[in-house]
Amino acid sequence: MTVFQALQSNAVLFYGVVAFLGLFVGSFLNVVIYRLPLMMQREWQLGMRELAAEQLREAEESGQSADAAAKIVSEHSSDTTSETVSQEDTFNLSVPRSRCPQCQSLIKWWQNIPVLSYVLLGGKCHNCKTPISIRYPTIELLTMCLSLVVAWKFGPTPQAALGILVTWFLVAMTMIDVDHQLLPDTLTLPLMWIGLVASLIPLFADVRSAVIGAACGYLVLWLVFWAFKLITGKEGMGYGDFKLLAALGALLGWQQLPMVILFSSLVGAVVGISLIAFTKHERSAPIPFGPYLAAAGWLAMLWGEQIAAAYMGMYA
Repeated sequence: MTVFQALQSNAVLFYGVVAFLGLFVGSFLNVVIYRLPLMMQREWQLGMRELAAEQLREAEESGQSADAAAKIVSEHSSDTTSETVSQEDTFNLSVPRSRCPQCQSLIKWWQNIPVLSYVLLGGKCHNCKTPISIRYPTIELLTMCLSLVVAWKFGPTPQAALGILVTWFLVAMTMIDVDHQLLPDTLTLPLMWIGLVASLIPLFADVRSAVIGAACGYLVLWLVFWAFKLITGKEGMGYGDFKLLAALGALLGWQQLPMVILFSSLVGAVVGISLIAFTKHERSAPIPFGPYLAAAGWLAMLWGEQIAAAYMGMYA
């Protein structure tokens, strides 16, 4: 009996494996959410330093004043955030090991068990007793619960495996966009290619629908972006939103795009108006659109056909 057959024949084992993976992947997503934007910032800083240094060399060789280039070097040699580490240090998703931000003590393996360690430690650092953000176990539990919902919807099938993988991507992108108003290409583009490759089987959409969905998903928001910019002179959204909708179009097919756009726009409008009406959120302050796209895409992935059928049935 293969592993897949065992999961198909034993529901308890299937949901147990999904829950276990959801918790530990959620713990890893906490690392991705925190470190990936810093990795991108370090890469940008390094590129700017190299460009400034090249400008300085060219100015010196030509005998012109190097004051402007030297100023650029100075500007980009200083960190733009207190969380940025020096360029000489190795910094990626696995190195350095996680530490307490307050006392810098290494986090041991038994202090890094999803949810359980947080409970056993009382939500505080084992060494200095600094409170640990409740956000970490929340993301772990959220990832587990969303994974279980996908597993319940599709059962032990290839669609469930793909749906759970997509869920993990969407959780990471949602939190990064909330924190930094950024949707990294290192997440949106792989998700788009996953959708295109999956269409070869197909799982959620055939190849034709996936390719058209990717192209239309990007172009629709691109056109909205430029229309808004021409009318107002401001940028209403980022290019990461175009790529995320392209990824959802590749995954679900062009047929689901109207529903994704409608749901995300409605929820975004309600949340935006609520923030302005009931909080001190400024009208001019940007609100990330990625989380609403991700939520709408996730719902369309699970219940898109049922929602569309129910909607059409209202007018039949």
